[in-house]
Amino acid sequence: MRIALTGNPNSGKTTMYNALTGRNEKVGNWAGVTVEKKEHPIKKAYYSGTEELIAVDLPGAYSMSPFTSEESITSSYVRNEHPDAIINIVDATNLSRSLFFTTQLLELGVPVVVALNKSDINAKKQTTIDTAALSAKLGCPVLETVSTAAEGLKAVVEAAAALNGKGQKAPYHQGNIDLTDKKVVEEADRKRFAFVNQLVSQVEKRKVLTREKGTGDAIDAVLTNKFVGIPIFAVVMFLVFQISQVWVGPFIAEGYEFANGTTIPGLVTLIDGLKGSVSELLADANPLLTALLAEGIIGGVGAVVGFLPLVMIMYFLIALLEDCGYMSRVSVVLDPIFKKVGLSGKSVIPFVIGTGCAIPGVMASRTIRNERERRATAMLTPFMPCGAKIPVIALFAGAFFDDAGWVSFTMYFTGIVLIFLGALLVNKIAGYKNRKSFFIIELPEYKVPSLWFAFKAMCARGWAYIVKAATIILLCNTAVQIMQTFSWNFQVAETSDSSILASIAGPFAYLLVPIVGVLSWQLAAAAVTGFIAKENVVGTLAVCFVGLENFIDTDELAMIEGSGAEVAGIIAITKVAALAYLMFNLYTPPCFAAIGAMNSEMKSAKWLWAGIGLQLGTGYTVGFLVYQIGTLITTGAVGAAFVPGLIAVIVFVAILTYLCLKADKDLKREYALGGVKA
Repeated sequence: MRIALTGNPNSGKTTMYNALTGRNEKVGNWAGVTVEKKEHPIKKAYYSGTEELIAVDLPGAYSMSPFTSEESITSSYVRNEHPDAIINIVDATNLSRSLFFTTQLLELGVPVVVALNKSDINAKKQTTIDTAALSAKLGCPVLETVSTAAEGLKAVVEAAAALNGKGQKAPYHQGNIDLTDKKVVEEADRKRFAFVNQLVSQVEKRKVLTREKGTGDAIDAVLTNKFVGIPIFAVVMFLVFQISQVWVGPFIAEGYEFANGTTIPGLVTLIDGLKGSVSELLADANPLLTALLAEGIIGGVGAVVGFLPLVMIMYFLIALLEDCGYMSRVSVVLDPIFKKVGLSGKSVIPFVIGTGCAIPGVMASRTIRNERERRATAMLTPFMPCGAKIPVIALFAGAFFDDAGWVSFTMYFTGIVLIFLGALLVNKIAGYKNRKSFFIIELPEYKVPSLWFAFKAMCARGWAYIVKAATIILLCNTAVQIMQTFSWNFQVAETSDSSILASIAGPFAYLLVPIVGVLSWQLAAAAVTGFIAKENVVGTLAVCFVGLENFIDTDELAMIEGSGAEVAGIIAITKVAALAYLMFNLYTPPCFAAIGAMNSEMKSAKWLWAGIGLQLGTGYTVGFLVYQIGTLITTGAVGAAFVPGLIAVIVFVAILTYLCLKADKDLKREYALGGVKA
């Protein structure tokens, strides 16, 4: 038996799904967190029958007449897949808005159980709902629930299971209406709202507050203020990066030594110990095997995993901000600015989600109704540094800038600036004119964030990070080690410069000279493997800068893993070049998986290539400008290969212009055929 979970965004739908199934899907207090359906068996603890029950978590929707692609998923599933029953999660704190969707579900003839969620909040506000009267008027079971505490969930599931195969008669039905006639639909909606408002007035008793504004309103007046809202957001994010990457994260990663000599080993120390143990066990084995296992696999992967504490602390802090309700306020603050560059106010949400991972960030662009804005958002989201890029930032911050907290903050701030400039560039090329639009978002009530929720979110995202390190990064680093070990005749290379890897990365190294000022195939190899997964930049550097002649000596690799200042001497580039190389890696195209997500959301090969061209050109241009201008300021002369780099930038701009024009022409053709709303 399949039970569909439906409801408005921010009604607690996915929280209920996680409680019923034991899953740990992404939840948040804004629309668009769930952008595709998910299904999983319901745990036996929530029903007494023998039949297997499958819960289907559908994206949040306000109406069965979809306006966005994720609402289309919900509408299409309920209408065409014929679930055996529907649990309609209703926000009990906003009954009138939620019941509009409920009445539409009841008209479909599918058995419906209404779950009045967030009932605990109503109790605190001394608001009561006559569930018996509401059930009688709707003609379906109505039960109170609290998803966060799993209260009432068993009763709801049992009620849904009992309705399997039973028909449903709607208490209010307007008959078949022409959904293509805007006036008819608007009139039908007005009648539906009138019915719902009358119903709510009969079943709900709400305490009348004597004050017009509460504490939450007073906080909103500050956090969403157009003058101080953005500076507050900047300070909050700076503290997130400072705590995760300067204060707490490195303590866990590198350990701590007390004054009495007692030490707490960090994750990097444990990895070094494992690598040393493997080297000892294989002391009498083939030295190439030792190099492959100890340096290539454990060393390369360990260099990435060593930054795991920094990543997880950041995930934990962002989860706290999400849970307390602050992230929705960020959307309100940034909305007016995003509109000025031709993006939707809803674009804020994908960018915020993208700080954790670009893939769900790109997918969250599905909530944007306008196709041009949706595709532009999908191609710009990867500019926000994600968790995979934190090891790269941390490595260069530690190696060249003494673990300065401003490095991380600058990278994220630059990402935001590039999003604005990229949107302006795309719209300028396409000749797009700004239009008046509306951004509607529900601001949830402030609450004390759940440490347990933040911990689970941190563990889920951290586990995904570890899985990537154990699969993609492991395979990539192994391949890098093998290619660095052998020459093309499959003999051990006399030096690293004569290896397969050096010959493959060599041509790309010339393109990097205008950015780093030196010809380094090692830096080129790290940048190329970074396109597979950005964490590979760290792992590849760890492998490449050891050198075949020292493959038994682990001192240099330990320096890379500890991201100490010694790395600067090993890589042998200036601080300006290091900053330029860092930015090049952060703002060029994301990992292959994120590019796949872009392709899925854009549904246009021309827009995909335009997006890749924009990201590649932006990363190269930013790296070029930072190195050349920075070198000019610090030395009084431009950096190496200035003219070839300038020519490369001009070529990138020309290609990008061509790709954007082709993509926009393709979109206008779709619009002319009535396929999209542009």
